[in-house]
Amino acid sequence: MKKLAVLISTVGKGSNLQAIIDAIEADKLNAEIAIVVSDSREALGLKRAKKHSLKVAICPKKEDLLPILKRIQPDYIVLAGWKQIVSDEVIAKFQNRILNLHPGLVPQTIMGHVKNPDGTLALWNRGLLAEKAIQNFLEKKATYAGSTVHFLSDEFDFGKVIKRGFVKVKKGDTVKTLYTRLKKIEHKIYVESLQKLCQPE
Repeated sequence: MKKLAVLISTVGKGSNLQAIIDAIEADKLNAEIAIVVSDSREALGLKRAKKHSLKVAICPKKEDLLPILKRIQPDYIVLAGWKQIVSDEVIAKFQNRILNLHPGLVPQTIMGHVKNPDGTLALWNRGLLAEKAIQNFLEKKATYAGSTVHFLSDEFDFGKVIKRGFVKVKKGDTVKTLYTRLKKIEHKIYVESLQKLCQPE
């Protein structure tokens, strides 16, 4: 069984954490959450962690993250609304073991492109987070919004892609309506990515 460290913050409500908890409890994911790390005691996801009796650590400074992770020795680190910059030391120590969910369609190569299901070019949304990324899909009149689960790398908002998810943009969509539909896809692709990585050997 693989050990996960899930990193949360005051960004978001901990819904990706909950999706992972639900998959584990339903025996759909061969993993355990060894620790939930938050940058603040105010993070809403901590209520979910405590409800399920998960071990919690508070990490207000990015320099404190590596010692916490070294103690736990997780197989995979899952960024679920983590807003601190992950240091080069952490990325180097856990190469191809830190999963990130980006609200855009990350290409396989820096100069590459991703196509939407209808053949139009997909938006990477590099450097945009949460609502700003969703707003960009609407402003650029994208036919599809989407998110990508990828391994964190030294390159900003880039790394080996594990899974992508798409949702069609509807006429009259707002940031809220589009993001609500996309979040359901995000939960699905995050769990599916972990299922792929945590398969019994």
